[in-house]
Amino acid sequence: MSAVVEIVPYRPEFREAFGNLNFEWLEKFFYIEDYDREVLTNPEKYILDPGGYIFMALVDGHPAGTVALIKRDEGDFELSKMGVNEKYQGKRIGQKLMYHSIAFAGEQNWHRVFLDSNRKLTPAITLYHKVGFKEIEIEGGSPYERCNIRMEIHI
Repeated sequence: MSAVVEIVPYRPEFREAFGNLNFEWLEKFFYIEDYDREVLTNPEKYILDPGGYIFMALVDGHPAGTVALIKRDEGDFELSKMGVNEKYQGKRIGQKLMYHSIAFAGEQNWHRVFLDSNRKLTPAITLYHKVGFKEIEIEGGSPYERCNIRMEIHI
C-alpha cells in the first residue's frame, strides 16, 4: 500500500524540517552557502513576511518534502528550496510539489515563476522540463554561487 502524500502550507512547527530537508541535499551535492543558511534558518523573515509561500509534503503526517515560492517582484516568484528526503525519493513527491506550486501560482494570477539550479542536478532539471519550465538567460545574477541554469514558466 502506498503512502498518502498531502501538500500543506507551512506552519511554524515545520521550521526545522524545512531547513533539514534542504540542508540534506545541499550538503550531498554542494555546500551550504551563507545565503542558504540565512533563508533556511529564518524562513519567516526571508520568505513568508515579504509575501512568499512554503509548502510541505507530508507522508503519514511527517514532513517528506518542501518547496518555497519567494516573491521577487509583483507577480514574479522564484521557485526555490525544494527538497525531498532521500527515504521518500522516487515516489513523485517532488513532482507533486511542482504541480501544486504551479497550480497555486495560477490561482494567484502570477505572471511567471522562475528557478535557479545547477545542471549537475539531472533529475531535478528533467522534472522542471517535464512540468513546462524553459531555460532562459541568467540576467542580473543569482544569489546562489552554484547556479548555472535559470528556467521559467509563464502562468
